[in-house]
Amino acid sequence: MDGHGRRRPWTVTALIIFTVAGGLLVLALGLLIIAAVAFAEEPVRRAADAVAVGVVFTAVGTAQVGIAVALARRRNGARVILTVVLAFSMLTTAYDSLSGRQEDDSLTLTAVALNALLLFFAWDAPTRAWFQTERDRRIGRAVASTTRSPMRRALEIAAQVAVLGLTIWATPGVSADAWYSVVLAAVAVAVVSWALQPSALFVAGRFGWGGALAMALFAQAITIGLALWLSPGITVDSVWWALVASWVFASLTAVLAWAFSVGTDDYLLVHASRMAPDPSDLPDDGHRGVVFVQLDGVPAPLLAEQMRAGNLPTISRWIRDGSHAGTEWTARVPSTTPVSQAGILHGSTDNIPAFRWWDRSLGRLLVANRPADAAVIEQRISDGRGLLADGGVAISNLFSGDAPTSHLTMSASGGAGAALGDSRSYATFFAHPAGFSRALVLTLGEMVKELVQGRRQVRRDVRPRVHRRGAYVLLRGVTNVMLRDLNTSLVVGAMATGAKSIYVDYVDYDEIAHHAGVARPESLASLAGLDAVVATIERFAASGIAAREYDIVLVSDHGQSQGATFLQRAGVSLEGFVTAHTGGRAVAVARDREGAGAPAELLVAELAGAGSRTARVAERAIARADARTDETAEPPAPVAVRRSHRPTAAAEHDLARQEPTDADDLRVRTARPDAAASTPSLAVVGSGNLGGIWFTDHDHGLSLPELESRHPGLVGALAAHAAIGFAVVRTEDGPLAIGERGTRDLHTGVITGDDPLAGYPAHTAADFARASAFPDAPDIYVNSVYNASMDEVAAFEELVGCHGGVGGWQTRPLLVYPAAWRIGRDLVDPTGRLYGADAVHRQLVRWLEELGHREGQRADAGSSGEAAPR
Repeated sequence: MDGHGRRRPWTVTALIIFTVAGGLLVLALGLLIIAAVAFAEEPVRRAADAVAVGVVFTAVGTAQVGIAVALARRRNGARVILTVVLAFSMLTTAYDSLSGRQEDDSLTLTAVALNALLLFFAWDAPTRAWFQTERDRRIGRAVASTTRSPMRRALEIAAQVAVLGLTIWATPGVSADAWYSVVLAAVAVAVVSWALQPSALFVAGRFGWGGALAMALFAQAITIGLALWLSPGITVDSVWWALVASWVFASLTAVLAWAFSVGTDDYLLVHASRMAPDPSDLPDDGHRGVVFVQLDGVPAPLLAEQMRAGNLPTISRWIRDGSHAGTEWTARVPSTTPVSQAGILHGSTDNIPAFRWWDRSLGRLLVANRPADAAVIEQRISDGRGLLADGGVAISNLFSGDAPTSHLTMSASGGAGAALGDSRSYATFFAHPAGFSRALVLTLGEMVKELVQGRRQVRRDVRPRVHRRGAYVLLRGVTNVMLRDLNTSLVVGAMATGAKSIYVDYVDYDEIAHHAGVARPESLASLAGLDAVVATIERFAASGIAAREYDIVLVSDHGQSQGATFLQRAGVSLEGFVTAHTGGRAVAVARDREGAGAPAELLVAELAGAGSRTARVAERAIARADARTDETAEPPAPVAVRRSHRPTAAAEHDLARQEPTDADDLRVRTARPDAAASTPSLAVVGSGNLGGIWFTDHDHGLSLPELESRHPGLVGALAAHAAIGFAVVRTEDGPLAIGERGTRDLHTGVITGDDPLAGYPAHTAADFARASAFPDAPDIYVNSVYNASMDEVAAFEELVGCHGGVGGWQTRPLLVYPAAWRIGRDLVDPTGRLYGADAVHRQLVRWLEELGHREGQRADAGSSGEAAPR
């Protein structure tokens, strides 16, 4: 009987007896050899060699007896070690037989039969049940449930053998003496990888980010190197050649997986099972969990088109089968990620006038995807009852939603006080060969693909287009592969541990569409990849290994619109245009974009914050980097300076209509501004096709009369520009939209001349009336021209796909949710849509409350009277 009252199976007893008997036999043989040398009457030839053989036999026999003792104590690790020893014994026997080194066939058959019998004893069902914990059995069931058909599995094994053969052929320091050596080595690689995986996970988790990165770089080298070194018939010249061979193997395996769609997420199932709590620790609240997946920047009309085209099999199956319902909601101006995520996660979008803006109280620019600034913004909008406050997890977001646990979340990394989580959450991704190494290879492949596709756009003269080189090439690879896989691993881990709600932001489509275009092939391919990610999450939710049952909700924060940029149309940037008209100084504005917020730096910061042994070193490095950033940010420099007479009204009109020129001709940047220029007077920023102009030497927003007094003709020149649809300014009677031939009072709706908002969405007036009332709203808002026939806008950034203002799909994000749930009638506008991210927040909170979440954290969500989610 074992310690738990369960009778030990006879197969376990037989395994222990055979193991200890073999160990004692080898131990006795080793001792006899040593004794023979020690007590021989005549000197034994090669006495030193004989003693060495005796010592080896003694050590091996002692180790085998130790394994038998561990087996008796129900140590599953001992069974793993024994399995590896038996497997390599069989591989060696097979090699000797195939190579003709084993002349006695009966001895070969006996050895093979004995090893096979021991493997049977070690892995038959009663033995597995006796050794394995419930968690181990859950791992086995999870992996078994994903087993592919025998034919496909056989093809995959053959492919792995071929890949290893190519690896040996391509690596000069590794060689095989026969074809069957490669086959046996492929088996050895599988055995060693299986046996070392728990150790790799332990190192990656125990030593924080240092261990994780070490495993990312060397775990596969250790696995491949050890397997090749132990494999009979394989020669490895040095450790360095083993490292080279490991990365060649990883590269070829990744290419094989990409080319033949070989499943690569089994390791996530194992990871989830290892992280899952024991049955006694499972959540007992009876609540279903919810995974909120943000498909960043995906417009609802584009999703509908791609579902009809059959390019999104998972999401379209949901809609077609009736398990989910899909709709769109209206993103208010500014239609940017910080505004929408603040609204969705915290229920407030107050005083967030753009993606970046001049903060009058701080006297500097705030940029939402900078960690420190994101922390400032969240501190202002959070009431402690955000969407994820009740046991939620935030992953790869700008804001935390008041989640107790955050990973790769800007505001948490900036010091907002949210828990950063344990570096063990990252361990499997970095330690497993199918995690980091595969993602790294595919990231490089994605970068090559971007270079080819960008060049193809130029060659075909696709318009509109923007420059697609430089840092964006790396950024695309990171966001579309590395960050996507890491985020999925973190989501799976959170599901395994029973997080009640999870909110993850996938920026793949948004980042590519910015540079390639809204519906260009590469953008659509990234959307199809996100559909596959959703399928993976769905698979985990249905696998039975998560700590609770989960529903999946898809939401986007905004859509995207497309068009040639303002600079391409006008030959001058908005900043250059305004500076030339005012003769003022312009604050240097960093060209940060949404989604481009240094995810690698955040990853290091998070892993360093987990209390690991290498944390202090990383923290010091990050602190030095932050200090350098602060030194360059305060005071804002360099500045743009122009000393010239203010142009006349006619000249201003001519400038607005001028032929394209070099924007740099209108501005001169000085490295050391003089004292008079040390205080900035002008900040001009673009958030997609929404522009903001702040006169920063005033502590309040300027009204139209003040603007005309200080900078006569500027507003008119902006409104009359061919690439600008309208400008919005303050007046004593309220905000006013000004176009080339008319105005509109945004409060009363009174129109003088032509309506400047004609052709724009019906909510445009209300959106700009609200945004212009923010304390930090710009002195002048400008929205680009909108071409309804081509559905095109003009970004004030160098982005072919953009969002921020109005016009096109940018204000039409999506919402896909379980069909049994209902959208509250009191939350929708007259068109039947949720209006604004704060309304989406109230709806999501209501759904969570109807699922039983958020007890004691009831927000002002009310009750819709609709059927509760099931």
